[in-house]
Amino acid sequence: MPLSSSLPTHSAVYEKLKQNPQGAWTKQVFVPLPGIPNRRLRVLAPNLPPWRQFHVPKPIGRKRNLLLICFACFAMVMTVMLVSRNVGTPEWPESWPPGDPPTLVFRREDLQRIWQWEVASGHYPSRRSIPKMIGLSSPPSNPALPKQPRIPPSRYSELGTPSADVDTLGVGPKRVYLDIQSLPPNVAYPPRPVPGSVADMDIIMKHCDFSENKYVRDCLEVLRLGGGLDNGQRTRRGKMDDWKYIYMEQANTTVEIPSGIPEEEQHPFPVRRPPTPGEAEAAEDPDAGLSKKRGVEWEPQLVLPSPLKHTPSAALPHPCDTDNPRLFHMFWTGPFTDKPYLALLSFLYTQNTHIHLEVSPENSPVCRPEFWLWINPGPAAAVPNPNALSDMFEQLKLSPWAAPFLHPRFKDVIKFKLWNTTEQLDGIPEIKNEWRALQDSLFNSGGYVISVKQKEESSSNETSTKKADDDILNRTGSSSASAYDRLSVILSDMARFILVHRFGGIYLDADTIFLRDWEELWGWKGAFAYRWSRLEKYNTAVLRMNKGSALGSFLFRTALKNGLDFHPMTVSRYTADSHLEGLLLRLPDALFDSAWLNTEYYQRDRPPQPYFTEFADFFETPQQNSAAPQSLGFNGFFKGAYSYHFHNFWWKPFDPTRNWPDLGPRFSVGERMARAALEGKNVSFSAVVAEEQNQDIGEEDTVEEDKRDLDWAAVLKRTFESYIRGERPNMYGEWIRW
Repeated sequence: MPLSSSLPTHSAVYEKLKQNPQGAWTKQVFVPLPGIPNRRLRVLAPNLPPWRQFHVPKPIGRKRNLLLICFACFAMVMTVMLVSRNVGTPEWPESWPPGDPPTLVFRREDLQRIWQWEVASGHYPSRRSIPKMIGLSSPPSNPALPKQPRIPPSRYSELGTPSADVDTLGVGPKRVYLDIQSLPPNVAYPPRPVPGSVADMDIIMKHCDFSENKYVRDCLEVLRLGGGLDNGQRTRRGKMDDWKYIYMEQANTTVEIPSGIPEEEQHPFPVRRPPTPGEAEAAEDPDAGLSKKRGVEWEPQLVLPSPLKHTPSAALPHPCDTDNPRLFHMFWTGPFTDKPYLALLSFLYTQNTHIHLEVSPENSPVCRPEFWLWINPGPAAAVPNPNALSDMFEQLKLSPWAAPFLHPRFKDVIKFKLWNTTEQLDGIPEIKNEWRALQDSLFNSGGYVISVKQKEESSSNETSTKKADDDILNRTGSSSASAYDRLSVILSDMARFILVHRFGGIYLDADTIFLRDWEELWGWKGAFAYRWSRLEKYNTAVLRMNKGSALGSFLFRTALKNGLDFHPMTVSRYTADSHLEGLLLRLPDALFDSAWLNTEYYQRDRPPQPYFTEFADFFETPQQNSAAPQSLGFNGFFKGAYSYHFHNFWWKPFDPTRNWPDLGPRFSVGERMARAALEGKNVSFSAVVAEEQNQDIGEEDTVEEDKRDLDWAAVLKRTFESYIRGERPNMYGEWIRW
């Protein structure tokens, strides 16, 4: 703290600052600053003992202050010169700059082509500018933005280098923003989103961006009202056009290049004219300002396919866009538990899966999403056996938590997939010929590498009384905070990028619960993740990317040169170093993780509902807040958010007093098995099926045995289960049809 601070300074501390031991090599000298009264510059000066033995003549003593100022200025100039020697070089020296080393392996020309490909494909429906460091010389045509006048060329320099950020030029269909409300007499439940509708992320960022001091509570209110979720309960008055964030693209408008643009700028990848000899000599390094990763060569030119054609949903021949498949991906390792069980139940409760209809109509305007649950059958480092697929389905059939989703009613919307790491990595053309060179250090997350080979060798030479299933290489799932399956977590960091790049769609962590229909998120064709709480970094617990995109190619080639590290913090460095952050939009965590800021002591002056000070409150709601779960129910749980991320806690049951799948007589076999397991009984599937009596187990329970104050986790679980039992409709008032 500076001595000039208004706060009092303890005398002992002040004396330590003033005193100078006789044996010290330096001493502090307070030099008056010319022209600034009552201020002194503290300078460390040499304190060699022989110097103090000499008598300094008075004339020289008067000039001491001036000499010391000159010495300090000289030292500063030399420091700046030493630092600036390396600032302009494209490859940083080992010790500069401080912090994370650069990750960039692509030249500016490739970064330009990536931006141009994504914009031309309709993957950038945003009015935000392209960073000037990309170096585009003209605004690329953007088919995902409405038509607008061309930006005057005077904004760009004569040599083709922009002097500021570059805006894209909208050439796409007109947008019509929707006023979504329940209409009488159907006001008890919110309406389903309009098929083909799109969320305007620019408007969402305007109301929800933490960097702009926006509150999660206010963001959720905008999301509720703009999405029509306030069915019959609207208390706001006044015009709400500014809160309308969902729009439709008109189908009768065509996407075409406006006239009057030079031919070279009409090409989807504008090419600069060749410079004259004089310009070439005066031109800067084409990669100036970019910081290349140390010790690697620039990547060869990125090979990209032709851009996709952006087509409004109303103009599609079928509601499902083949270039934009509606696939939810989730990755799971180990025994099937109540965590993926609840994720699947919340999917059925919120998404438009058509299970409220007897048969899905062929001419339906709705594109039904599918949920692909990827099962890693053994430990993350293990190699699947040849019978892994049949073994997986046999285990799912015997699991009380998984078996219900094998019912034929869900076969079109829930699909179990076998994960094979080798097969999946070979399915990525950008790295399939090179990833094996890193297979011994494949488990890399944030620079933390678990070497499978080394671990195996060390374990073979050591004797231990520790059980094999407790070893980090052999764990399948997390049974407690201390026995955490870190290897599977690291594998999932990579798996999510593989899945969305190979197949398209949205990846979700298994500790995610759906809270509303995602129709308008599917309509927005850009890539996104969400913000890491207060930090301007990514959290990829929700990750949306397009199949085979230029952004995906960039990420895999960059990750390959950085040890195949897909930790979200590292991915944040990839996009920041390359100025591609705009192509992987960092959405506010209010949309998917509404409690996070509160758990880190932010925005506690105006928290959302419910108010969690830690993530454990979801499983064990504090007593003073324990009336809310049963009083408010599902509708009072972060209403407006698209999902909730409860951040691990794999070992905590959602409903401790009824820790079994409570889905009614149709799934009574699994319920009996789960109840028997809780009582310590070993009952086989065949024995339960063979029972002649099929009594209703629920009749054995009494309300006195239930927990008095139910926690939020239990209330949500029981809400979703009652929908499957046919005792209540889903959040949109639709009853399941068996």
